Amino acid sequence: METVTISPKFQVVIPKAIREVLGLKPGQKVQAIAYGNRIELIPVRPAKEMRGFIRGIDTSVQRGDDRV
Repeated sequence: METVTISPKFQVVIPKAIREVLGLKPGQKVQAIAYGNRIELIPVRPAKEMRGFIRGIDTSVQRGDDRV
């Protein structure tokens, strides 16, 4: 777990290890979401980059009678 400091301008630096794991680049946009008592930063990815990201998902789950 990494700890960051909030600057007087309310800025934080995302630690290098986290940037590398998530493949974040300078100037890339992230969504900031207040979730309970924490802040989540979600990288904004182009739709083209998301193609195939759920490949191999198990679709054999039981569905209600009103679902196809």
